[in-house]
Parts: sequence; C-alpha cells; structure tokens
Amino acid sequence: MNYEETLQYLYRQLPVFQQVGQSAYKPGLGNSLALDALVGHPHRHYATIHVAGTNGKGSTSHVLAAVLQKSGYRVGLYTSPHLVDFRERIRVDGEMIPREAVLAFTRKYLDASREIHPSFFELTMMMAFDYFAECHVDVAVIETGLGGRLDSTNIITPRACVITNISYDHMALLGNTLTAIAHEKAGIIKSGIPVVIGEAEGDVRRVFEEKAREESAPIYFAQDCDVMTACRKNELGQWAIDSRDFGFLTYELGGFCQEKNAATLLCALRLLRKEGFAITPEAVREGFAHVTTLTGLQGRWQQVNLSPRAYCDTGHNVGGFQYIVEQLAAIKCTTLRIVFGMVNDKDISGVLAMLPRTAVYYFTQASIPRAMPASVMRDKAAEKGLHGEVYASVAEAYQAALNDSCADDFVFVGGSSFVVADLLASLG
Repeated sequence: MNYEETLQYLYRQLPVFQQVGQSAYKPGLGNSLALDALVGHPHRHYATIHVAGTNGKGSTSHVLAAVLQKSGYRVGLYTSPHLVDFRERIRVDGEMIPREAVLAFTRKYLDASREIHPSFFELTMMMAFDYFAECHVDVAVIETGLGGRLDSTNIITPRACVITNISYDHMALLGNTLTAIAHEKAGIIKSGIPVVIGEAEGDVRRVFEEKAREESAPIYFAQDCDVMTACRKNELGQWAIDSRDFGFLTYELGGFCQEKNAATLLCALRLLRKEGFAITPEAVREGFAHVTTLTGLQGRWQQVNLSPRAYCDTGHNVGGFQYIVEQLAAIKCTTLRIVFGMVNDKDISGVLAMLPRTAVYYFTQASIPRAMPASVMRDKAAEKGLHGEVYASVAEAYQAALNDSCADDFVFVGGSSFVVADLLASLG
C-alpha cells in the first residue's frame, strides 16, 4: 500500500475518536503498555513534558516546543487532532513526520499489534514515540488526547507536567462536574514530578493540591507565580508582555484566551529552567513571537482573509467560547457574520446561548460523522434567537459569508476544530 492507502486503511480498521467520538475511546493504559513493550519503550530514550487541560493545551504545547527548539534542543511534538494533514500530529523541530516514516512504522507493527486491538490514537501515538527515538530528539512535548489519568499518553514519566485549565468538555467520559474532570486531568501528576497548573480555583484547586500531596509532587499555580508585570494588546492585535524572567515579549497568538495561556507558559518555562533546561530569554522571545512558523500551529484566532477581515478559531466548548465571544464583542465592524457548526457530543446549547444575537449566521457542518447536521443546528440556534441560512459545506458557507460582506464586515469561522479543518483544507 502507498501512503494514502495506508492512512485510509488505518482510519477504516481502527476506531478513530476524531471521526466517531466516544465509541472509539478506550480508557485505560493496557493497550498502550502492550504497544510500548512491542515497540521497545521508545519514550524512555528522551526527556518528555506532559501537557493536559480542557482548553489551551495545544497552544501551550506548541509554544513550549518552539521555545525549546530556539534553545538549541532537538524537539519532538505530539498533538491531536490534526486539522488538514495527519502528519501534523507528529513533528520534530517543526517538521511533520515524513510519509515514508508513517509507512515504515505501519508495515513493521500493524500485523504484530492486531492481538492488542489498539485504537487509532493508541497506534499513532506509539508511531510518534518511535519516530522521536529514531530522530534522537532531546525532549518531546506530549499533549494528552482526552483526560489524563486513563489517557494513552500517560505511560510516560515526564520531567514536568502542565495542566492548563478545567472546563466542561467530554462529560460523558470524564464526569459531569468540574472536580470530577479535574480528578481525571490530575491523573498525569506522578511521584516527585513537578506540575504547573494554569487556572484553578476553589474545589478544583484543592483536587490538584491533594493529588500533588499524595504524589509528593512540587506544584506551582500560574496565578501565584508573578511571572509578568503587564500584558496588553499591541497595534497588530498581538499580546505585548512584560515578563519577570525573560524581558519584553511579543506573543504572536492574539486570541483573548492567550493572556491566561501566556502566564501558564511563563510559569512552566521558569520551572523547566529550574529543572535544568537551558532556556534563554532570546529563545523565549523567538518562540513566543514565531510559534506558527516554528511549529506549524494553525487555527488559533488565525486570520484567513484581509478584506473583509476573516478569522477562524478551534474553540469548541463553553470554556473556549467565553473568550471568543468577548473578542467578537470588541471588534468594530458593520456586520458580524459567523460561519458556525459543532459536533453532536458537545454542549451545543451552552455555546449557542453565549453567541451574539445581532450577528448573521451561516450554519454548516464539518465533513465527519460526528458533525451535527446544519439544519438541526439552525433549529437549535433559532431557539436562542440566532438566525441564518444552512449550507452543505464549510467552504460554501464561508464563501457565502464573503460574498455577502462589505469591506468593513467581519467574518468568524468556528464552533469546532473540524469546521476550522474543513475551512483550512478548502483554502489550500
């Protein structure tokens, strides 16, 4: 099989959460441990940093990788889901895994792994770990897929952990309360391994404190770390940060949520220096200023058109949309136009209740089975006072929004990572 045939075979033969949702989720580490033994425990050959959280873990992982790259380390980066190309999940120094390496791993281990019955995530995670070992990386930044305690990635013993925040998402799998979700995320905290918590208050904070005590793990809360004296928007819409440890920084990612992510990152970088990583102020400046170029990160308040202005964002739950809605409210435009779709296992009602009623909506659906049909989304939105037309694809909805716009309008595309993925794929 060639590369495309191999990828399609993996999608068909293995349960893929990205496509079908929780029926593909295999809680527990049994499969991962069995695969790890089969492949030879590749993650033991390099340092790792483990990143979990409801929102912001992708941005955080990419910036950490960018800073470590600029510090002179050879860096692996494992994230999910991908937006356009499967190979986005597995990068070394910002470069995607070659197709040949995907083929080589699959040919070597697919048949041998059949008795384990891995999910798509479990097998491709091990592909990443093996590829990083082959590339002799110094350190790999590993993002959890879902949760933490039972997430496949939790077989690693990292040098440090980062948990960005806790919000409502994947409740059917992680629990219906913030403390229950926090317990699952806290599962990545291991004996003696330091952990940074980005945002946590009240009972959620106590969950992390108790777990850290149980594991004798040093714990740092970003809100207590005093890592910056100022954080404000510059004329280009980026964050301008006066940091305690690294001087003045320009943060390329301009989403409102990134102010909190920046504090988490600076606290984590302070910890990594303490743990012996040689991280320079210049490397931090470069990593913050050029994360998309250095790592290939996409879909985080990303501009996709100049006139009218059009942006997309992968925020897909109430915790993410609290920042997106605030950002949209701050935009001066003649008409706000929103291309919108979600997958059917999210808190759709909660997100719709937050969206501006004065916007014009273009309801659509991503090209995956989990996507809520656009007509159903339109009807649910109408119950919240949101009105618009239905479009068969993201590309059609986006083009209709552009066609309807004058130069002073603003177009936002989002609701799901997969809506953003379809948009970026259509734009080439």
